[in-house]
Amino acid sequence: MISTSIDSSKPWIAKEHDRPASVEIRLLKRSLVLPWSQFFYAEGSNDEIRLSFATHEVLVKGAGLGALLEDLSGQRVSLLREPVRADRFVTEPGPRITSISVGKVE
Repeated sequence: MISTSIDSSKPWIAKEHDRPASVEIRLLKRSLVLPWSQFFYAEGSNDEIRLSFATHEVLVKGAGLGALLEDLSGQRVSLLREPVRADRFVTEPGPRITSISVGKVE
């Protein structure tokens, strides 16, 4: 059985025990799957995190993203989801993602 974090305070899905083979980036108009085997590093702060893969750069903006950086360092994240417009302005406490942008590495 695969154990997945159901912590509703986190706007991403992270596996608790097993490492997923990839991370799915679900944007409003498209989705892509990036394999963890092509992951180089992640850097950032509580309001912005940059992920670097062999073929793509991912920029996640929001608030309280320190916990996301921890999950990324363990390669436990299986899904990052861009919020719909209405969810970008939620003021509840806790971590939140306000935008995700993905670009190809040239």
